[in-house]
Amino acid sequence: MQIDSLSPEACAERVRALMYADDKAAQHLGMVVASRGPGEATVRMRVLEFMTNGHHICHGGYIFLLADTAFAYSCNSYNQRTVAAGAMIDFIASAQLGEELLAEAREVSRGRRSGVYDVRVTGPGNRLIAVFRGRSATIKGEFFSLAPPGTEDHTP
Repeated sequence: MQIDSLSPEACAERVRALMYADDKAAQHLGMVVASRGPGEATVRMRVLEFMTNGHHICHGGYIFLLADTAFAYSCNSYNQRTVAAGAMIDFIASAQLGEELLAEAREVSRGRRSGVYDVRVTGPGNRLIAVFRGRSATIKGEFFSLAPPGTEDHTP
């Protein structure tokens, strides 16, 4: 298959694989990342002992990191590099040691230079843990070239 003939879903999956190979934070925390298509991503993470705080529940920073990771994979799924311009989270319920959390990111709006993405973080039984909204900013660069081999522009 030619690179320039990738479906949007195949493009999102290729970006996911390339990003994850360099995503040391997600790897270190045992996150499992799945792309479902352009503008969408799902990330799973189990709450481990070192992630708990003085209340014996998952520290909010780890929940934010999980949601932010799903946001990152969803907004980068078009093979255009993006970064966070801002984000906010509302914590709804606590997450307990040993629970597997699921962060599902969905695109709300995407323009040429920015986007808005919502993420739901749930626990067992689809119990809502947190809601997150991220704003993306497009930067220069792609994860892989869409140009057919031999046609890349090498102009400085």
